[in-house]
Amino acid sequence: MSDHEHHEHHEHHHDMAMTGRALTRSAISATIHCLTGCAIGEVLGMVIGTAFGLHNVTTIILSIALAFFFGYSLTIRPVLAAGIPFAGAIKVALAADTVSILTMELIDNTVIVAVPGAMDAGLASLLFWGSLAFSLVVAFLVTVPVNRWLIGRGKGHAVMHDYH
Repeated sequence: MSDHEHHEHHEHHHDMAMTGRALTRSAISATIHCLTGCAIGEVLGMVIGTAFGLHNVTTIILSIALAFFFGYSLTIRPVLAAGIPFAGAIKVALAADTVSILTMELIDNTVIVAVPGAMDAGLASLLFWGSLAFSLVVAFLVTVPVNRWLIGRGKGHAVMHDYH
């Protein structure tokens, strides 16, 4: 498929606006995808920060950086597999996931910070793991409508449809 044909196919795809349950299912799927990358990075960052006794702010920054890294990585992989050059794959990942990851990270880190003692609990603590799991559930629930809104407008994870 030439670039022109690909572009026409892409435009046609977005002309078929999703609504109702299909849009909600697409938003849930996109949010699960985002949650996967964010959770890997978030958990890894929190575990590393807690294990090494890093300052809470440093731990949060590490968690956010890793969430973006893993979130974008999970998007870039299928785009590269579709034959898109690396620079193009980066652009697709940025367009597909930035708002979703930002929303998820803002919410889950706000929840973790808001739970008394969660940031200072050790790795063997139920408070640590429980608050981390709870924060990701809350972030998922808040991010689904954000993704639904974006996808309904042909933005966010909607740009990924040609690469699945």
